[in-house]
This record gives sequence, C-alpha cells and structure tokens, in this order.
Amino acid sequence: QVQLVESGGGLVQAGGSLRLSCAASGRTFSSYAMGWFRQAPGKEREFVAAISRNAGSIYYADSMKGRFTISRDNAKNTVYLQMNSLKPEDTAVYYCARARVVSTKEATYDDWGQGTQVTVSS
Repeated sequence: QVQLVESGGGLVQAGGSLRLSCAASGRTFSSYAMGWFRQAPGKEREFVAAISRNAGSIYYADSMKGRFTISRDNAKNTVYLQMNSLKPEDTAVYYCARARVVSTKEATYDDWGQGTQVTVSS
C-alpha cells in the first residue's frame, strides 16, 4: 500500500506563496499520475491540479491557472504544488492523490494522503 505524505502547509497572508510537497513511498511513483485536491470547511473536495506520469500533460482548475504550478520529481518520488498570489478563498486542506491515468475527476484517484492545512489570512 502506497503512502502519500503532504507537507508545506501553513498560515500565510493574502498575496503570499506556499509550496506544498507530497512524498510517495514505493518504487512505482513514475508509473502514476498525481493530483492535488482541496477541501474548504463546509464545502466538497475540489480539483486543483494534476500531472501525468512524465509531466507531459498538466491540468489546472480555472481558478488556479496562472497562480498555481504543479510539478514532479520522479527521482525523489515527490510531487509539488507551488501556490502564488494566495487568496483567503484558497484556505483549505490540500490533498495529494495517485491515479493510473491523469484526470481532473476525484473518482479516478485511488490513493490519498492525509492532507495539509493551508490558511490564507486577509
């Protein structure tokens, strides 16, 4: 069973930046697409960004385009989410997830991390 461990969350002022990391256990990281999702209090979990196995395909939710960047380092079994120009509405628990194929759909993802809290103050 793979383990996905997110880190890098925290409290930041509006307009600031954070870089989230998600480290995966095991030897098959490069065989999977990776995604980031988030869940704000009282709201459903929503798609943030996704990256294919070799980073050839990348997708973002519309509200994140131009502000967030997803990347991966297969040698380090890690996927990243660089978040810039953060807004209070970006406050949420951010989750990374693994899937056989790159997708924006939550149901495609089989394995999930525990999440990391991001709080953006105004």
